[in-house]
Amino acid sequence: MVVIVDNPDKGIKEDNLIVKSSGKCKHLIGEKSGGYSCTLHNKSWYKETPCWNHGQIEVNIDCECRMGRYLLNKLPE
Repeated sequence: MVVIVDNPDKGIKEDNLIVKSSGKCKHLIGEKSGGYSCTLHNKSWYKETPCWNHGQIEVNIDCECRMGRYLLNKLPE
């Protein structure tokens, strides 16, 4: 389970956060596993999202999300 922004146009607001408990995140685009990209990574407020701050249980809590970093590294410069 992770908290995500519901409507990207509204940004990060308490009434615009939802819990995503299963399935593909609604902000991922792409047709096949391994080829998805996040439509929120280019938003100015992305680094303030729960997704950006989501850590891995096998690593310390200060690590950035490995999936988020992977997707950010795939973005064209």
